[in-house]
Amino acid sequence: MIIQISNLTDGDYHYTFDKKVEEIGLSDPFFSNIRVESQLQKSQRQIILSSKIKVNVNFECDRCGIEYKQELTKEYKIVYLFSSEINDEDQVDLKYISFETDTINLAPEVRDYAQLAIPMKKLCKEDCNGLCLKCGKNLNEGRCNCKTKEIDQRWLPLEKLRNKVN
Repeated sequence: MIIQISNLTDGDYHYTFDKKVEEIGLSDPFFSNIRVESQLQKSQRQIILSSKIKVNVNFECDRCGIEYKQELTKEYKIVYLFSSEINDEDQVDLKYISFETDTINLAPEVRDYAQLAIPMKKLCKEDCNGLCLKCGKNLNEGRCNCKTKEIDQRWLPLEKLRNKVN
């Protein structure tokens, strides 16, 4: 995923990359190919690179435990500033490059942003009901026969108050 920038004139350019996830250093839960669509805006002093990543993942639902496949998408933007003095303290979305730089390698950022696209809570569907705490039945497949109306004796006075209000 390398973009040749040395001979580009000022303007907008579009690039599309389709690589196997292993080629850029991604492994489980990622599989198949990763697709990157990038728009590059070049001017004399800077390059603005806007990219959109699409990648397939194989997850296990955090609520019900079933395996499911999902396509993740992530958009990001990086500004490359041309500078004669290279600042080693690059920021996440700002990089300094020399005027002699002839290519930009997208692979490290694509790998990082693909990993950032993994959600904190992996759910097979938004309204996943999970598993019964008593018998372990997947509640997405139907109700179980467990009693769920057991109330701690300490809360009975509050339950009586709630019933009076309703």
